Amino acid sequence: MQIEKLIDLMKALRTPETGCPWDLKQNFDSIVPYTIEEVYEVAEAIDNKDMAELKLELGDLLFQVVFYARLAEEQGSFDFSDIVSAIVEKMTRRHPHVFADTIYETDEDFSRAWEKTKKEEREQKAEQERSVVDGLSKALPGLKSAQKIQSKVSKVGFDWKEVGPVYDKIDEEIKEVRQASENNDRQHIEEEIGDLLFSVVNLSRHLKVDAENAMRKSVNKFEKRFRRVEASCHQAGLDMSDLSEEQLIEMWEKIKHQ
Repeated sequence: MQIEKLIDLMKALRTPETGCPWDLKQNFDSIVPYTIEEVYEVAEAIDNKDMAELKLELGDLLFQVVFYARLAEEQGSFDFSDIVSAIVEKMTRRHPHVFADTIYETDEDFSRAWEKTKKEEREQKAEQERSVVDGLSKALPGLKSAQKIQSKVSKVGFDWKEVGPVYDKIDEEIKEVRQASENNDRQHIEEEIGDLLFSVVNLSRHLKVDAENAMRKSVNKFEKRFRRVEASCHQAGLDMSDLSEEQLIEMWEKIKHQ
C-alpha cells in the first residue's frame, strides 16, 4: 500500500546516521507550527478550487500525521496503525445511524446525540463531570475558537433563540468601543474590540456562516483588490504613498465595481 511507503520513508528520514539531519532534530513541539501552516494551505487550496494544489497540500498534511506517529513509535507510545484504529473506533461509535440501528429524524437530533456521545467520552477520562466547554483547543485561531465555544454552550440552551438580539448586542459593543476610544483607555479598547469580534462571530454562527472561513475569504478578496490598486498606480506612473485618501478611495471603489 502507498501509505506503507510513506511510513517507511518517514522511518528512513528518522534513522540515525543515515537519516536527514533536519528531521532527526525535530520533536513534537518543533513541528506543530508546520502542521498548523499545512492546515491553512489545505484551506487555501480549497478556497481557490485548485484540485492539483489540494492534492499536494493534503499530502503535506498527511506527512505531518506520519511524522507524529513516528515520533510516538520511537518513544514506545503508539504507532500509525494505532492512530487509524482509534479514529475508526471513535467514528463508528459516533455514527450509530450508519453502523447500527439508530435513526435520527433531524439534523438537530443528530447534533444533540453527537454532543452527548462526546460528553460521555470526556466523562470516561475524568472521575467527575467536566464542563461543557472542556476540550477546546487553545491553539485554535480566535474566530474559530469563539465559534466553537458558542456552539458548545448553545447545545445546553445558553444562546439567543432569534437573531434580533445578536444585532442589538453588536450595536451595544460598537458603542462601548467608541466610548473606550474617546476615553483613550488602551486596555479597555482591547477588551471591547474583543467583545465586538465575539459578538460578530455569534452573528455569523446564527446565520450559519463559518466565521474563520468568512474572514479568510475577505482577506483574500482585499488582497486581490489591493494588488489591482497597486497595478493601476504603476500603470499610471503614480506612487501610492503620494496619493490623497480621497484619490485612493476613488481608485478602490472603481476597482470594486469592476
